[in-house]
Amino acid sequence: MLSKDDETEIQNLNKKIRILENKLHRSETERAKLEGTNRNREYLLKKVICELQESQEFLEKKRADLEKVIDELKRVQDRLIESEKMAALGTLVAGVAHEINTPLGTSITLASALRDETQLFYSVATSGQLKRSLLNSYIEVAAESTDLILNNLQRAGELVQSFKQVAVDQSTLEQRTFQVKSYLEEVTTSLSPHLKSTLHTLSVTGDDYLAINSYPGALAQLVTNLVTNSLTHAYQAGMRGCLYFEVMQRHESCLIHYSDDGCGIPQAILGKIFEPFFTTARDRGGTGLGLHISYNLVTQKLQGTIDVKSEVGQGTQFIITLPLSVAN
Repeated sequence: MLSKDDETEIQNLNKKIRILENKLHRSETERAKLEGTNRNREYLLKKVICELQESQEFLEKKRADLEKVIDELKRVQDRLIESEKMAALGTLVAGVAHEINTPLGTSITLASALRDETQLFYSVATSGQLKRSLLNSYIEVAAESTDLILNNLQRAGELVQSFKQVAVDQSTLEQRTFQVKSYLEEVTTSLSPHLKSTLHTLSVTGDDYLAINSYPGALAQLVTNLVTNSLTHAYQAGMRGCLYFEVMQRHESCLIHYSDDGCGIPQAILGKIFEPFFTTARDRGGTGLGLHISYNLVTQKLQGTIDVKSEVGQGTQFIITLPLSVAN
């Protein structure tokens, strides 16, 4: 028979056992909950990973599609630039051909008149009836005619030379060193037929000796686009305007200021003029590509910057900043 102390100790042990059993039960319950939570977390993690993989695949597909669109846009842009360049070159050819016709036509007329005078002089001389007055008259006509023929042919030669250099530059876009002011004068000479039917004047001023190593063809197209833009937008029919380029060097850069004294550009659209296809003259054949292509020529090919300032009624100024030598 157990003593009272033994019974008390057994009761205490049973009590401790029940406590341990309760703790074990709670531990088992918590472990089961934790396993459930871990399973839920693992499921959620797998779900998130799958969703991320699907999102990544979707984004990769979208990126590939976007790259295709960008490549196609670049090809379209290149075709538009090439088309605009060829259109400018075609305009240049037509203008110079028209301009050359004048001195050549005059030379042909003078040469024909001189031939008639020479035939008359020859017939009189061979008949033995030549008088001093006729000789003096023939010498005077011959001297005047040959001077005029020579001047007109020299003018035609200058036009051909200007056209030849500008046309080659625009068609090949090769890099070379050239004097900026004299080259701008060549380009503006080729544009003179477009100004003949207007009251406008176009002049070039500035540093005669500033030379840069760049792409003269791109500069020629830029000049053509800026002048064409002024003729199209800046003046009403019958107005007289002044367009001019100024060339100067500032530090290690070449600055070209182009200005017109036309109607100016409203502030509401000033920030849009370099956007593709933006034009206020679509009813007059404007494509909205001239200034956009000009912006790309300056910032990409010529590796410079172009800014614009304008006030309504005060005209417009473009400030082109170019490096003295572009990177190959």
